[in-house]
Amino acid sequence: MNSKPILYSVEPFDLAGHRFRVTVSVAEPAKSGQLFSLPAWIPGSYLIRDFSRQIESISAKSGNHSVDLTKTGNHSWRASACSGPLKVTTIVYAWDLSVRGAHLDESHGFFNGTSVFLRVHGQEHLPCELTLIAPPKPVRWTVHTSLPESSKSRLAASRHGFGNYRAENYDALIDHPVEMGTPQVIKFNVCDAEHELVFTGHIPNLDIKRIRDDVKRICESQIRLFEPHSARAPFLDSSSRYVFMTMVTGNDYGGLEHRASTALVASRRDLPTTGQAEAPEGYQTYLGLVSHEYFHTWNVKRIKPAAFAPYDLSRENHTRLLWIFEGFTSYYDDLMLLRSGVINRSEYLKILGKQISSVMNTPGRHKQSVSESSFDAWTRYYKQDENSPNSLISYYTKGAMIALGLDLTIRQESGERYSLDDVMRCMWQRFGRDFYTGNAQGLSENGFAKLVYEATGINVSNQISQWAYGTHDVGLKSLLRNQNIELSWKAANNKPSLEVRTRKQGEQLVLATVFEHGAAHTAGLAAMDILVALDGIKIDSNTNTLDTLVSRYAPGDRVTIHIFRRDELRAFELTLATPAQNECILTAINN
Repeated sequence: MNSKPILYSVEPFDLAGHRFRVTVSVAEPAKSGQLFSLPAWIPGSYLIRDFSRQIESISAKSGNHSVDLTKTGNHSWRASACSGPLKVTTIVYAWDLSVRGAHLDESHGFFNGTSVFLRVHGQEHLPCELTLIAPPKPVRWTVHTSLPESSKSRLAASRHGFGNYRAENYDALIDHPVEMGTPQVIKFNVCDAEHELVFTGHIPNLDIKRIRDDVKRICESQIRLFEPHSARAPFLDSSSRYVFMTMVTGNDYGGLEHRASTALVASRRDLPTTGQAEAPEGYQTYLGLVSHEYFHTWNVKRIKPAAFAPYDLSRENHTRLLWIFEGFTSYYDDLMLLRSGVINRSEYLKILGKQISSVMNTPGRHKQSVSESSFDAWTRYYKQDENSPNSLISYYTKGAMIALGLDLTIRQESGERYSLDDVMRCMWQRFGRDFYTGNAQGLSENGFAKLVYEATGINVSNQISQWAYGTHDVGLKSLLRNQNIELSWKAANNKPSLEVRTRKQGEQLVLATVFEHGAAHTAGLAAMDILVALDGIKIDSNTNTLDTLVSRYAPGDRVTIHIFRRDELRAFELTLATPAQNECILTAINN
């Protein structure tokens, strides 16, 4: 039986052309012809991505002899039978500046394993050796990844160096992204675990020490939540360190979790600089993103739905539980900012109020449950259009509200003896702690209510049925009042409303969304209509111009809206709506 490792290499050989050369060598290929495939999607981003479309060329050799490759599907190839060893070489085009794919230019290189590493069918369980080859001189880059350095090779990489790295199997290989370049780096240790913050991009005067101090507090709070007695970081089962990789750009935001690292993209304006008395407003948002992805180290990377244990990366993996795995993470991300002391209670209540507003201002919550939203992530949530706010709900935002509702319910019903923390720890002990060391099981589709009862003695079946599997709103007002927090609503402004969302399109203002049953919908306006004039006054691309025009009227006034629909000029009579009570205000009650 073959026990020789699968050998991979990655070479950033064409920086200007954005191309990696990637090889995989199989010592003993299948006798009937070895099958290879590239993942169709990346865990954490629930959409078929077709990464194989970026493979510009693929070829195979056994010794000095070429081996035929036959494409068998969108993402798969079969090599003709040969005695081996078999080496397959791909040229991968890497120009996707996101957390999901691969990107390469003269400033840096980044890749996720799902974008570059072919799976060797039937040999996925074998250990993998990866050789990272330095780019052409004079570039002098360092390497940043949570992949362990190889200990069995004379070419073993030194810390942050090119050379050989290792993974226990293919699943591990593709779960440690790699950043190479000349980033700003700072380290810290917390709970005996090493962490690295890696920032790529042009960031003058980055206050990296402030970020380190804040992130350290967040990480420690999360480790102690799940392991209050041992305070052991979860990633030590697969890596000696955790790496935060942040690509800094002008106006981007996002993150993707991995078992011992996370890939982030952030706006330059959201990060603090040295000498600033106050951090930018967006800094809380960045820290919330960091907290969210780090929480995933437990919740979804190790505590998983049964449908993800294991993943099938060749097709969609459906589950109705993303409201737990993404929504609960969205609840805890900002809560951990509060618990760690990075933000105060007043700041937290403002963030929580915005989250509640976001859910309650989404009409689609009346049509789609979060369990349905979870199942349909592949076809609806990740493929949103102009009507999505009217037809769907986010399993992130409403999932977070359900987490809040369950947390408050458990606290109230148990007299504060239990909370959602106890449920998370129960899931961690049952499913997560040993996931990569022999107990790869996940939460069943109908098992959550039973687990809550086991952890707390509180029956929340009715709440879950209504809030997650139905379309009922989470009844937060009374639950929050029991925590001495008053929930109220006010209008964000006093101007009459068209009840639409707009967006700038060149020099024009376009209707992005027309809310169902609202003033614009009733008048006959539609998404994608180009606004031309209101009562004969031109509407330009500046949203403030429209707001200024509308502010001259009172709710109930009739106005004439001229629009272009395609290339046709049309006019509609519209009755301006009363401004909605759409802003949630949370106020601490002083007893």
